[in-house]
Amino acid sequence: MEKQDLLFEGASKRLYSTGRPSIIVLEFTDEFPGSAASSKKGKFPGKGEINCGISSFLFQYLENYHVPTHFSERITPTEMTVRKLEMFKIIVHVHNIATANLAARFKLDDGRALDYPIIEYYLKAPRLGNPMVNETHALALGLAKKEDLRTISRIASKTNAILKSLFDRRGLVLLEFQLEIGSAGDHICIADEITPDNCRIWDRKTNRRLDQDRIHQDLGGVEKAYRELHDRLISAA
Repeated sequence: MEKQDLLFEGASKRLYSTGRPSIIVLEFTDEFPGSAASSKKGKFPGKGEINCGISSFLFQYLENYHVPTHFSERITPTEMTVRKLEMFKIIVHVHNIATANLAARFKLDDGRALDYPIIEYYLKAPRLGNPMVNETHALALGLAKKEDLRTISRIASKTNAILKSLFDRRGLVLLEFQLEIGSAGDHICIADEITPDNCRIWDRKTNRRLDQDRIHQDLGGVEKAYRELHDRLISAA
């Protein structure tokens, strides 16, 4: 399926229309997005292919467990076709281990295991700093209906359980991740991507970081970490 007009260009992805109104092309680039804690930018050759591979694999893995995603198929090393959705203006953060922003907010030791996963909602509004919102904020601001929020929470919880188990079998720890959610009519599903750009993942034995923090914290070895994560997830499949 050929891509046509450019619909959106972000720091690390582009969206294109196709000949089918319900299908778009998601292209991964070699650039890194900024983060709330860091404005550092960077890139390395092949990052787009790595992230497209990881996200394609994880979307298909989740679909096998009946978790709905927008994924259709991978069409080139850096591109996938996905369903066009109406996006909720909510970013869902799921935490299994206290690190980064969560650890700082509650003065917890970095790497402390949580007794129960934490699910947080953030308003997708970069000009406001993507503030955290709760269920009543979401309802009052018209971000989602009550039944939508129940579905979103259920999808986030099930995704977390499935991915934690997968990562554990690969000798990895899924500390936290974020999801963007959209809908096609009454069908609510995961959109955007699941990659080390929006997850925090450590090696289980060494606590070595295999994610976005390698660039934002000047840890070096960014390309090596992303390639290792890709190979550990996919080669063992």
